[in-house]
Amino acid sequence: MADMAFSGPEPDLQDLLAARPQLQMHAQDGLCLEGVALNAVADEYGTPIWVYGAGTMRARFAALRDAFKAEAVPMHIHYAVKANDHLAILNLFREQGAGADVVSIGEFRRAGLAGITARDIVYSGVGKSEAELEAALAAGIGQINTESAEEIEMISAIASRLGVVANIALRMNPDVDAGTHAKITTGLAENKFGIAAADIPALYARAASLPGVRAAGIAMHIGSQILSTTPYRLAYEKGATMVRALREAGQNVEVLDIGGGLGIGYQDEPGLNPAAFAATVRQATQGLGVKLMMEPGRYLTGPAGILLASVILRKQAGKRFLVLDAAMNELMRPAMYEAWHGILPVDASAFHAPATPADVVGPICESADVFAKDRALPDLRPGARLGLLDAGAYGAVMSSAYNARPRPAAVLVDQGGFALITRRQEPEALWEGEMIPVPGGA
Repeated sequence: MADMAFSGPEPDLQDLLAARPQLQMHAQDGLCLEGVALNAVADEYGTPIWVYGAGTMRARFAALRDAFKAEAVPMHIHYAVKANDHLAILNLFREQGAGADVVSIGEFRRAGLAGITARDIVYSGVGKSEAELEAALAAGIGQINTESAEEIEMISAIASRLGVVANIALRMNPDVDAGTHAKITTGLAENKFGIAAADIPALYARAASLPGVRAAGIAMHIGSQILSTTPYRLAYEKGATMVRALREAGQNVEVLDIGGGLGIGYQDEPGLNPAAFAATVRQATQGLGVKLMMEPGRYLTGPAGILLASVILRKQAGKRFLVLDAAMNELMRPAMYEAWHGILPVDASAFHAPATPADVVGPICESADVFAKDRALPDLRPGARLGLLDAGAYGAVMSSAYNARPRPAAVLVDQGGFALITRRQEPEALWEGEMIPVPGGA
């Protein structure tokens, strides 16, 4: 099962392009992102390379923000750093007024380097260590979404030792099927995430009685790449019911953190409509009088990113293969989630040429190093460039140096120009910090 619910016929190259207003095909310049020729980026910095559109990210943030304004629903948006953690992108969302949602102390520090204050950061995740919690609390973290009774006790002890008060929200597992890939579902009772709804009342009361802890509310997150509002409605209605029940029991509940997971279109289908999502939130939470928070990631960055690659060689072995200089260590999603990514030739002449089926693969020594099977593409010679679409989320952040492959550079396109935001890793950096022990040495 792929990580998307769309099952229609695969779109052709023209349909892929038409569904993405951030992309243009110019007769001379070829494929462009926000008006910037991708050939120009590759000519200067080589391939493979990540290319991100700043205007696209700003527009998507504005669409989500404005959808809640239209519903008269105040919403505090915290960008989910795990989707794409480039400092330049974190800074971009900070400039738009977003906070950050982090799941490690490394992400917490990245957000701080980008200028996001600790009080505007939410710390999520099922396995926070004592050292991580101590660092976050000492820095003045805004909120910690707790996942277990054990974690709450740990936070109380650390906060008391530091002489601070930790604002916490208890993450309730609503046991709602998000209808997405099993590996990115987080709201079912069988998942490792959150606290069973039946256990919330007693645990909330316990948290409210502990020193160093301030029980502020309830948090939820049911999964990723969700394309329907139905699971959200079911989950948020359960969340609202829990808020009312806790208040009836005399508890103070100020926050309802509704998570993220908004899906995007990877073929030519629409993603989750932000207006429909905002209306769902309003209907499920109206009258609660809580501070609403959310943590979108993929929705904001996914369509803004392209992995730009070049053909190394063509191989005919019963079927046609196009071997790229990009591989599964750059973009792991197809190998890990059976994810579908659109692929467009960069040159205009190739875009308009006849297309036949080909497997698009990388050079890694793994059978799973496949970006697409039987994809309709033109005859592309070595050196021809391709753009792997909608790679702005869970691409670079999941990449590795497997097969001793240095990590690619990254470029940000903005207002008709482009700038390097991550240098290409030098091969020597792959073994920097390693050492061979001297026999008999200390």
